[in-house]
Amino acid sequence: MMDKFYFVLFYCFRALVKITPRKLLNPLLIMIADVVRFFDTKHRSIMMTNLNLAYEESLSLAQKEAIMKAAYRNLAFNGADFVRNYPTTKEAILKKIRFENEEIMHKALESKRPIIFQTGHYGNWELVPLSLAARYGALSGIGRPLDSPMMNQIVRQNREQLDIELIDKKGAMRPMLKAVKEGRNIGLLVDQNTSQKAGVIVKFFGKNVRHTPAASIMARRVNGLIIPVFISTNDHALYTLNFYEPIEVANTENMEQDILEATQAQANIMEAVIRAKPEEWFWFHRRWRSEHKSVYGVRKKRKKRDA
Repeated sequence: MMDKFYFVLFYCFRALVKITPRKLLNPLLIMIADVVRFFDTKHRSIMMTNLNLAYEESLSLAQKEAIMKAAYRNLAFNGADFVRNYPTTKEAILKKIRFENEEIMHKALESKRPIIFQTGHYGNWELVPLSLAARYGALSGIGRPLDSPMMNQIVRQNREQLDIELIDKKGAMRPMLKAVKEGRNIGLLVDQNTSQKAGVIVKFFGKNVRHTPAASIMARRVNGLIIPVFISTNDHALYTLNFYEPIEVANTENMEQDILEATQAQANIMEAVIRAKPEEWFWFHRRWRSEHKSVYGVRKKRKKRDA
C-alpha cells in the first residue's frame, strides 16, 4: 500500500515540477519543505541528535535549527532536479555543472590507474554520477535497492543513464573488479552508518563511528586512486563539482592498518566538506548509531542467557 502511495506521490510531484515555471516553483518548494519539516517530528529528532553529536555546544540551538531548515529545503530542490533529469542527456547535465580542481582528475587519468570516486549524501548527490559519467565516461556505482520496489525502479532508471551501471552493495566486490577490468570508473557513497561486520571504527566529528572500508579495500586490491568528489550549489540551478586530492592506500604487511588509515582519510574529507557548508548534508540518517545507540533512543540488545 505504501509502495503505491510513494509512486503516486512521486508522479504528482513530477507533474508539479514539469508544469510550474521556476520563478513560481522555487518558493513553492520552500513552502513544501517547511511544511514537511513542521510535521516530520521523527526526522527532526534524528537531525538534532546528529547536530548535537557533531557540534555539541559550539553551535547554538538557533544555528542548529537553521541548518535543519536548510537541509529540508535542499532535499526539496534535489527532488525537483531529479525530476528534471528523468530522462536527461550529457549536454543537459554539463550545462549546469562547473568542474573545480579538475587538474586532479586529469593527473589521475594520466596515471592510468583505476579510479574510485568517494562521495556522500551531500549537495545534490544524485547529480554526481551523472556529471562524472557525462564528463569522463563509463561509471559503476555501488548501492543498495530502495525499500519501495516501485520507487527503486524509478530511481534505478534515473541512475543508470549515460552508461552508468548500478551494482548491489551486497556481494559487490566481484562485480567491482569486473568493472575495473573493463576500464570503468567506480563510485561509492561512504557517509552512512554500517553494521559491525561491514564497517571499521574511525573518528568523525570527534566521535567513534562505523565507516565502510569498501573504497579502501578496492583501491588497495587494484592499486587504484580514491578521489573524493563533492557537489555544491548556491542557487540550485548551477552546481560545482569539486575534486579533492587523491587518497593513496598503502600496501604494507599490515593490511588492516593500511585500510584503516585510508578509511579515516575519507572520513576526514567528508567532515571537512560538511563543516564548510553543513546545510547541504543529509542529516536525516542516524550516522552515529552503531557506536552511540542510546542517544537515538535505541537500546542495545541483551545477550541471551544459555539455557
